[in-house]
Amino acid sequence: MAAAGDFTPESERVTRQLRDEIVDGARRPGSRLVERDLAEALGVSRLPVREALRTLVSEGLVTPRPRSWAVVREFTASDITDLDEVRSGLETLAFRLAAQRHTRPGLERLRATVDAETAAARAGDAVGARRAAADFHETVISLAANELLNELEHVLRSRLRWLMGQHDDLLGVAREHEALYRAIAERDVERVQELVLEHLATSRSAALGHHARSQDPA
Repeated sequence: MAAAGDFTPESERVTRQLRDEIVDGARRPGSRLVERDLAEALGVSRLPVREALRTLVSEGLVTPRPRSWAVVREFTASDITDLDEVRSGLETLAFRLAAQRHTRPGLERLRATVDAETAAARAGDAVGARRAAADFHETVISLAANELLNELEHVLRSRLRWLMGQHDDLLGVAREHEALYRAIAERDVERVQELVLEHLATSRSAALGHHARSQDPA
């Protein structure tokens, strides 16, 4: 895989666009990603497309196939469970540390993500609400002020954003984030711990339920 410094602006743009389309659900699991077709559709040469696909393979969103194509990854129930277990460990720690260590500017950023998510949810903007929900979790990890935790989250970021998008209760998730925000702002570590466990449980149920429905041929 090319080093990050070797990427061109075109390859970064293609990577970002394809990543967003996969995470947002615009490109369905199992759908083909053919270099030639993508290059033509995006108005670029095949090289930036090839670099983008390599990056998305490394991020766990794409499965390579022989020659010059790939497919959007089809996450199994086991994949989702594994990812959820790792997410639970990271976020249980991150939320607790955020409650203890947050700064005023950081708390203002977190407030902005909750407001954006709630507004999008009320407007029925599923993509906007899910993106803001994922931003909420990433902001919490930044508030934890632990560089190793940030590094681990960055490795998993694309898969975590995909996982967090596997729900349909936009307002319900926004309300849970509002409650978590308030507990973090009050530095109520015990309450944060209680709320994050509940939040992870509902997220787990939503993701597995969403997956089961997607597998139902009816």
